[in-house]
Amino acid sequence: MVKFMAKSFFLCLVLLIGVIIGIQQANEGLKKMRGYETTETLGALQIHEKENGELEASILGNKLTSQDIKKKQEQLERIESFNFFSELGKWLSNCVQTFMSTMIHLLSEQIEQWLNKDKT
Repeated sequence: MVKFMAKSFFLCLVLLIGVIIGIQQANEGLKKMRGYETTETLGALQIHEKENGELEASILGNKLTSQDIKKKQEQLERIESFNFFSELGKWLSNCVQTFMSTMIHLLSEQIEQWLNKDKT
């Protein structure tokens, strides 16, 4: 089991490194295709510091500030929406857990009876 986990971890690590190298190569290809260097970064996430010391993040070109995040958090707290699928998932999880524990209990009782029957 330890060998399997080590091999799996190593394989995931190699694949992750491959993906990172591929992304870097794609970025280099885009720079070559443009034909010139710019100071702009084409990354998905950009963080800039303003003159007053505040941090400003830009996600896919949309600027976000800490005030925007606080406003959205307050709005979500006010809404307190009922998520049907979340509740359905919790209910289904409880049903499966109850069913499986009952089945394991019944199976263990059957095995115990079978073992006791062989002793007598």
